[in-house]
Amino acid sequence: MRIALDTNVLVAGLLSPFGHPGEIVRMVSSGELTLCLDARILTEYDEVLRRPKFGFDGGDVATLLDFVRGRGTMVASAPLDLPLPDAGDRPFVEVALGSGATYLVTGNLAHYPAGSRCGLDVVSPADFVVAYAAWRGQGTV
Repeated sequence: MRIALDTNVLVAGLLSPFGHPGEIVRMVSSGELTLCLDARILTEYDEVLRRPKFGFDGGDVATLLDFVRGRGTMVASAPLDLPLPDAGDRPFVEVALGSGATYLVTGNLAHYPAGSRCGLDVVSPADFVVAYAAWRGQGTV
């Protein structure tokens, strides 16, 4: 399954591997999920993960991003004029739509108001884990 993953979920999953974001990061790492990306998203991942407040090792960040780049699906998406509270979130919607991703997973649903989703399923990490389990035929988690 292909998804777009908001940076906040990636960071949360790396900081706390036992919650729903951590489960999603593990599914990406195992190849169960494919991230849909473009250069803007990779740049944001890199910039945010290198912030000193998170304490991630620079070499580990580079290795993770190489993995994501190699295993992910790079997308050339059409620009959209979307009224989002944070224009910096626009690449995630554009890439998700341009790649045919099943979901855009975010820890901040308020940044993606219903009227700006263009029919895209935008879900929280918890809702994604439940939907993924149902999709896999495992019922709810």
